[in-house]
Amino acid sequence: MAGGAGQSGTELLAFAQFLDSSPQPLVYGYGRRSLHELREREFGRLAGTVYLDHAGATLFPQSQLTSFTKDLMENVYGNPHSQNSSSKLTHDTVEQVRYRILAHFHSSPEDYTVIFTAGSTAALKLVAEAFPWVPPGPESSGSHFCYLTDSHTSVVGMREVVAAMNITSIPVRPEDMWLAEEQEATAASDPDGQPLHLFCYPAQSNFSGTRYPLSWIEEVKSGRMCPVGGPGKWFVLLDAAAYVGTSPLDLSVHRADFVPLSFYKIFGFPTGLGALLVNSRSAPLLRKTYFGGGTAAAYLAEEDFYIPRESVAERFEDGTISFLDVIALKHGFDVLERLTGGMENIRQHTFTLAQYTYTALSALRYPNGAPVVQIYSDSEFSSPEVQGPVISFNVLDDNGNIIGYSQVDKMASLHNIHVRTGCFCNTGACQRHLGISDEMVKKHLQAGHVCGDDVDLIDGQPTGSVRISFGYMSTLEDAQAFLRFIIATRLRPSHGQPLPLVMPGEAGALPAESEAQKAVPAIRARRSPSLQEDASPDSRVWDNSPTTVDAVSLRPPLLETTRTQQTPSEKAAGIPDGGLGSHIVTNLFLYPIKSCAAFEVTRWPLGNQGLLYDRSWMVVNHNGVCLSQKQEPRLCLIQPFIDLQRRIMVIKAQGMEPIAVPLEENSKPAQTCQSKVCADRVNTYDCGEKISSWLSKFFGRPYHLIRQSSDFQRNARKKRGKDQSACTTATLSLVNEAQYLLINRSSVSELQQQLSTSDENGKEELFPVNNLISRFRANIITSGTRAFEEEKWDEISVGSLHFQVLGPCHRCQMICIDQQTGQRNRNVFQKLSERGERKVNFGLYLMHTSLDLSSPCYLSVGSQVLPVLKENIEHYDLPASEKQQEVIS
Repeated sequence: MAGGAGQSGTELLAFAQFLDSSPQPLVYGYGRRSLHELREREFGRLAGTVYLDHAGATLFPQSQLTSFTKDLMENVYGNPHSQNSSSKLTHDTVEQVRYRILAHFHSSPEDYTVIFTAGSTAALKLVAEAFPWVPPGPESSGSHFCYLTDSHTSVVGMREVVAAMNITSIPVRPEDMWLAEEQEATAASDPDGQPLHLFCYPAQSNFSGTRYPLSWIEEVKSGRMCPVGGPGKWFVLLDAAAYVGTSPLDLSVHRADFVPLSFYKIFGFPTGLGALLVNSRSAPLLRKTYFGGGTAAAYLAEEDFYIPRESVAERFEDGTISFLDVIALKHGFDVLERLTGGMENIRQHTFTLAQYTYTALSALRYPNGAPVVQIYSDSEFSSPEVQGPVISFNVLDDNGNIIGYSQVDKMASLHNIHVRTGCFCNTGACQRHLGISDEMVKKHLQAGHVCGDDVDLIDGQPTGSVRISFGYMSTLEDAQAFLRFIIATRLRPSHGQPLPLVMPGEAGALPAESEAQKAVPAIRARRSPSLQEDASPDSRVWDNSPTTVDAVSLRPPLLETTRTQQTPSEKAAGIPDGGLGSHIVTNLFLYPIKSCAAFEVTRWPLGNQGLLYDRSWMVVNHNGVCLSQKQEPRLCLIQPFIDLQRRIMVIKAQGMEPIAVPLEENSKPAQTCQSKVCADRVNTYDCGEKISSWLSKFFGRPYHLIRQSSDFQRNARKKRGKDQSACTTATLSLVNEAQYLLINRSSVSELQQQLSTSDENGKEELFPVNNLISRFRANIITSGTRAFEEEKWDEISVGSLHFQVLGPCHRCQMICIDQQTGQRNRNVFQKLSERGERKVNFGLYLMHTSLDLSSPCYLSVGSQVLPVLKENIEHYDLPASEKQQEVIS
């Protein structure tokens, strides 16, 4: 099926052509129910966004929350363990939800019990602790815990619980189960045999979307197919968490003993609530040890006397269940049925989207015929019985080398496409599909790579992949926007222009929509609100002494420079043209408010955390979460000015009256709070309601300005050179990574040339150099003689000041934001990604050494920069433990 449509080059596979070429009937949408109206009404927040991580968490519809909130506002729900009327209402409603859950899975209370848990992980832990394991002894080999290697981490983690009971854990490969499925069993197990064994496998792989046969349940339970040999009776745990979000599960046919699930995978809300469905045949075997509130029928405090409740659910639901979340499930079932008509419709719709995307993606080729992606799958996406709506893949270059998943993720974010990367809590499947040995996993750990970080390539080999997954509200426009993203970033026409990328909700999406309309009902394109195009606010350069205020233009005339041309700052300082090997500081910037506009100076004092007041403040949302331009691009339109003489910071923005904030903490107690910067806890204080109201008015949502407390010290320990065993401690402000960031103008000029484009008249257009410089948000700009020569530096001296080079700055999507307008241009990141082997690097992190603050120290424009080269020129990178951090924002 992958190549059946005959796609080639940069063409996007037509949906109608795909449907016509399919050997089986495919269904898109929900019949007369308009998918366009569903997205408009229930998921308006998705306008302009392509969300493709439904396997991670699907999205809740608006009407579910509306209905649930209305329910809470009209009724009084008390603790179900009491006997008053409000508690009785809660108890009865919860019981009705249990019935609704069982009906959804075609079962009844006679056949299954619903035990509410904190999620599927908690349900799995419950089984591991309560299963009637039989340790090995003189007359028995004991129980076996078997699990498919293509299992979620939470399943594999059960082995630690059973190991404490002296139970053997046996991993089983999918290949072995498929082989056993083809062979006839030599003997059936004894239905009354001992010991008891448990086999766990996923209905759907959360890595590749492979759907394993549900027939295995009965085959294993009957003994016709055994994961491992030996006497005993087999029970089956079916991990249904990934499966039930987009597919029906009929427990009247596939009678697994234990079925864990998480409801946010189905409804998106509530999170933190799951269930263990227990077969009535298996429930009496479960053994309970701990008992919490509500689970005891009777017990004594001074004697070891405890009688559990008779009901299986009440016996295992320790404490008060999350009853309001349980009530929310009722509204989830109601809305899901009303919007889609049921899980079978969802299964057909999501599979159609997945098969189309798989077909189009796997057919993409470079001009030399090399594939653009490598897809990891055990199926040919032939039917929803064998494949869920999940595609796991890695992007390749035209030589077949894998492009790191973190780089793909960052590029996708620039197009507002949300994907998942890594191994997705499934190391077994990740190893099998990517060819990662056990020894390599251990080696990667020693190199600093851990699950969930962005270390995507080690020695050129991938540590994970990219995953996209569809949900019931996904549309053809979502799939095609993703495909256009891959085409635009990997397959470029010969003249160097990227192919046009059409996003859902943007002008230009109509061709995709009309195509879908020709085939089946589809969502109509919707224009998302455009970002307000504010003119560049007025800016100033502050120079000379900390008590002198002389203003000149912050943004000198745009420079179309060569690397020997002087900047205005150089000419003003009377700096001669730099000769070969000479470096001069041409610009100094500080960023008083993290992620806000730069404040340019010609001479500035140093503090113990870097340039004085650099990133001493930051903007946070109503939850106290630090904001960057990745979430709020218009932060760059907020311009701070430091007036050292008046001891204030003046903040300006177009359309707003300037507002002043004191540089020092005032004498009265400030409201203290704790925030996080790159996983580091920092003590801060709120700068007050006045500036909060100012920010909230500008952004149209509640924001606060906070400052790092003067009595709080944040340290970062950095490795020194190879010949220095000691580490140096750097004191940091609210920066992400290091005290200073340096970039070389020559490197910027080379990047500028790479970014050159030609318009329809053949006229070459360049990014202004200063526009590019502002995107990299550096503190120190130097005039170099050769592009990227700074990558060879180990130390530098600027006048009497000495700085240690800590490594390159790993760039994120923020470099694509025009710092004068807040608009994005994706080419900058794309060009840098084409240059780098692994990471998108640009600029150097610096830390000052031997800084004596007993007398004032200053950095000045015009100072000579003297670099010290590394002894052995090689690829220079941050320690692996620090690779998660990105650009100073």
